[in-house]
Amino acid sequence: MKLSIILSTKNAETNWNALRLANLALNKGDEVNVFLLGEAVEYDKVDQEQFNIKEQVDRFLQAETAQLIACGTCMNIRHQQDSKSCPKGGIEDLYSLIATSDKVLTF
Repeated sequence: MKLSIILSTKNAETNWNALRLANLALNKGDEVNVFLLGEAVEYDKVDQEQFNIKEQVDRFLQAETAQLIACGTCMNIRHQQDSKSCPKGGIEDLYSLIATSDKVLTF
């Protein structure tokens, strides 16, 4: 299955749970894409000990069938730079993920 997850919040617990689900899907053999939209592009600034997002993202990015894309416009508004854990993409990328995915989840 091709699963796309759209994160639109920087709430640590919500993103932690979404990334845990993404990693579980990868372990079950699915292809998983995560698109960061709006304030979610700041997900890495709210890491909490109880909800270790960095650990989940590091695990996610190690998989060959995983892709993380961040809205470039949302990053520009927040003066953020492109990085491996938050690579810039665009609304075309989001559209493509939606159009080609079997399932799309939003958090």
